[in-house]
Amino acid sequence: MHIEPGTVTGAKLMLSYATGAVAGGCALKLTVETVREQGVVSFAVRTIATTVLVFSFFELLPHFRMGVSEVHFILGSTLFLLFGAAPAAFGLALGLLLQGLFFVPTDLPQYGMNVTTLLVPLFAIQALAGRIIPRNTAYVDLQYRQALALSTAYQSGIVAWVAFWALYGAGFAAENLASIASFAASYALVIVIEPLADLAVLALAKSLRAVTADGLVTYRLHNAA
Repeated sequence: MHIEPGTVTGAKLMLSYATGAVAGGCALKLTVETVREQGVVSFAVRTIATTVLVFSFFELLPHFRMGVSEVHFILGSTLFLLFGAAPAAFGLALGLLLQGLFFVPTDLPQYGMNVTTLLVPLFAIQALAGRIIPRNTAYVDLQYRQALALSTAYQSGIVAWVAFWALYGAGFAAENLASIASFAASYALVIVIEPLADLAVLALAKSLRAVTADGLVTYRLHNAA
């Protein structure tokens, strides 16, 4: 997901810097909690893993421009379920930054809005998971409807933020509204596929429990809260 260059320009970019900073602050708060629970080494290992995965998702998985942004298989809910919110947040932010630095420098001015668009929905599904997943259920035992709810919430959050940035930057002209609509419609495919990816990865993690040691994944992957 990358807001197209030129969608938000000039002084309006200041808002994206502010929201990006707030998202970063939330990620740091989660990091403190994560380090307290599983230690700094575990957090660092999981962050490196998510960064590599995110960078690979952006570069290797199918993606295409649609309307005001690009459609990517981000697998944000998968990263959350495997590694936890804080490592997933830093992985998304760092993977996006590395892609901009090495491959798409024209995206760097949009970094604040792009990282906001990726992280705020992640924090939302963390809150949602606490409501819809019983405390006595490990993530490897999720049902399809629960994975669908998390993935739908994450992708809906992305669409909502992309729409916000597009309207904020370019207004309510018919052409802009049509571009937003085409982008939103294209994400229907992502919403269908990503829960299946979640369940496939969780099934693999369940079968490889001895390999996916607690320090390499979030504690909740194999354990009740």
